Amino acid sequence: MNPVFGAYARYYNLLYRDKPYALEADYVAAKLRVGKADVRSILEFGCGTGHHAEFLARLGYEVKGIDLSDAMVASAEARKASMAPEIAARLSFVCGDARTVRVDRTFDAVVALFHVINYQSTNADLAAAFATAAAHLRVGGVFVFDFWYGPAVLTQLPEVRIRRLQDAATKIVRLAEPALDENANYVDVKFTVLIEDVQTGGREEIVETHRMRYLFLPEIDLFLAQSGFERIATEEWMTGKPLGRDAWAGLVVARRVA
Repeated sequence: MNPVFGAYARYYNLLYRDKPYALEADYVAAKLRVGKADVRSILEFGCGTGHHAEFLARLGYEVKGIDLSDAMVASAEARKASMAPEIAARLSFVCGDARTVRVDRTFDAVVALFHVINYQSTNADLAAAFATAAAHLRVGGVFVFDFWYGPAVLTQLPEVRIRRLQDAATKIVRLAEPALDENANYVDVKFTVLIEDVQTGGREEIVETHRMRYLFLPEIDLFLAQSGFERIATEEWMTGKPLGRDAWAGLVVARRVA
């Protein structure tokens, strides 16, 4: 397991408690229909603690989630255990790497959300992740993923950001300090996370760096074609607007054609 994601799992749910997972699942479900495929089963790369998977299951899909972090998978399984049996029956989670995992079956769709594709920071990583998606899709199946759109990243430029969050048990302050490498097409985001136990006053500091590869449409098309896909739709994440320099987050829908 990548140690970065082991630490990340410990405060993930608090950090993203306000993320509109249900709305995002509805949006992704609509994009699955763009591919005009009969989608009933989904493989999700980077499922985290299972929130997107849960809401996709509530929409009637069977979802198998994979994640690098065994702590994330354990959290997803714990949440699954609290769900109604008819929802839980449509969910399964396993620890695995999007570049190499093989689950010995095919699906109608593969989804990679919350910048999972951007974590594939080298050409070899990207090619391997796209090949994994193809290996788990029947011909005609769809691959849906979000990504950092290069022209917007280079126009807007990453900024230092601070987030402060608290619940009944934990107080968090997270400092994000980005370093852009425009020649290698990635941003190294150094996170310094201060965690305080509200009850005991105990404190801990976690420092971790996430390398994020931003992407351009011609290279996306190249990696898709190499794995037997064609891109059939592209837009700004959650808005449906055309991609532009103001659209940091993009979405791609691709169909497996070979």
